Amino acid sequence: MAFGKWVGGAIGWALGGPIGGLIGFAVGYMAEDKSLSTQEQQAGARPRTYARHTQSGDFSSALLVLSAAVMKADGKLMKSELQYIRDFFDRQFGPAAAAEKIGILKELLNKDIPVREVCHQIRDFMEHPLRLQLLHYLFGIAKSDGQVAKAEADLIKQIAADLNISQKDYESIQAMFYKDAASAYKILEIEAIATDEEVKKAFRKMAMKYHPDKVKDLGDEYQKAAQEKFIKVQEAYDQLRKERGMK
Repeated sequence: MAFGKWVGGAIGWALGGPIGGLIGFAVGYMAEDKSLSTQEQQAGARPRTYARHTQSGDFSSALLVLSAAVMKADGKLMKSELQYIRDFFDRQFGPAAAAEKIGILKELLNKDIPVREVCHQIRDFMEHPLRLQLLHYLFGIAKSDGQVAKAEADLIKQIAADLNISQKDYESIQAMFYKDAASAYKILEIEAIATDEEVKKAFRKMAMKYHPDKVKDLGDEYQKAAQEKFIKVQEAYDQLRKERGMK
């Protein structure tokens, strides 16, 4: 299997460091480019000849590695989690590409994942809106079987911290999956005591933060996934408008 084929796009910074090492393990070799040195393949190393800007292949690589970590967190591998991931890639790239990615994922499940090191590589290279999208995806995996194990929740929280995602951003995305009386406020990153004007201002801010255009550089396939966050923000605002009788 050609390394450049399954990622569904160009590969950049994820070719090196711990992510590149893990993906290289899964596919049997780092890449078709033989110029990648042994030092660059070692954990923590950064490729010198590849783009720093996050590309579709980088995001896919990071997503697969962290997906494996979350799936393994509670010591149980659920079919529902695997199906969630398969369905996601099927929607984004089609059945053939999805099958290739699932093959990579299954190999990663047999490997110890150095989560903190992986997160630090992502943090150093991946833009903030894309890190938020990655976190949203991980919550989706954890919720896919209807129950979230404490080990999974703890790991995702640690991943968010290691990705340098703020507590408010973490709680905003978490609230999109776990509803309670304050979920709408958490999604908009405000308190229940906020004024109507503050609610409107928060909606505008969050709609901009989670707008699908923030991930447009990854291509149309990932913009579709990002649309889910944007819709949740709109739903939270609509709920508060109705509850408060706002115009």
